[in-house]
Amino acid sequence: MKAVVLYQPGGPEKLTYTDYPTPSVSSGEILIKVKACSINHLDLWIRNGLSAYKTVFPHILGSDISGVVDTAGSDVKEFSRGTPVIVSPNFGCFKCPYCLSGKDNQCNDFKIVGASLPGGYAEFIKVPVQHLLRAPENLSFEESAAFPLTFLTAWHMVVTKGNLQAGQTILILGGGSGIGSAAIQISKLLGANIVATAGSPEKLEKAKELGANWVINHETENILERVRQITRSEGVDLVFEHVGPKTWKQSIASLKKGGRLVTCGSTTGPATELDLRFIFSRHLSILGSSLGTRAELMTIVKLMEQKKLHPVIDRTYPLNEASKAHERIESRHFFGKIVLIP
Repeated sequence: MKAVVLYQPGGPEKLTYTDYPTPSVSSGEILIKVKACSINHLDLWIRNGLSAYKTVFPHILGSDISGVVDTAGSDVKEFSRGTPVIVSPNFGCFKCPYCLSGKDNQCNDFKIVGASLPGGYAEFIKVPVQHLLRAPENLSFEESAAFPLTFLTAWHMVVTKGNLQAGQTILILGGGSGIGSAAIQISKLLGANIVATAGSPEKLEKAKELGANWVINHETENILERVRQITRSEGVDLVFEHVGPKTWKQSIASLKKGGRLVTCGSTTGPATELDLRFIFSRHLSILGSSLGTRAELMTIVKLMEQKKLHPVIDRTYPLNEASKAHERIESRHFFGKIVLIP
């Protein structure tokens, strides 16, 4: 099969389009013919050599995958050849106490496809049957590959951890990103008031089209000052944070008394300052979040089918132009998801 293989960490030029062995399936597994795979910031972190996921090289990136069933193990009865499917990006063991209690994103053996396991930058991928879901019938393969990881992450942050309620106000950092654009839609669905940031007038306009009530250009405006203007100095109920040190102080200071901040990432670095006095004196909550559960992904699929949520695609590239697609993400000149087509 053809695949984009990362033989060693480095820049986009390290992504090599080449021939690679097609996986063979065994008991409980299904071989998927990949139709589309979208790119996440996680792909860039792995490509740059982030060690947290214990990636073994050579490696195939790609966590968001749609395709059709090609070959199934002899004991697999749930899916037949040609069935459109999506891959659940988080792999749990389905045996530990976390998995058995429905918290499979906290599994003792938690893995992410495309990070700890081979991903979807390829013509084929093999997947344990319990990690497959039927693709929404109303979405194209490109659209089906543009929502699992980002919407799952955003849903877990906004709904499960953040407990956002109708009428509350949320500040969404990076509203033009994959998870940011998902968070805007989810917050709108919940009936919340949305303040979203982005780095260009074009992105700000698209954020408003998705449902943001107010927008802030984080390249030219002071986030905290604008939040205080918008909320009449009260602050927001919830901050959706995934940027890290560059926005952290303003994010914390933007919270009202009793407010919550949920963070899932740190695209501008892993370390930041934290004044504990500000946290306990204002009764603030800081919540960590990572991906989401299979049950949450099933809920999102239903909402996609009901057209209450929809994927946002910036651009598609053929698989052999994966390096160009990575360069576009690094340029930050995109809104939504970038999708590779084998």
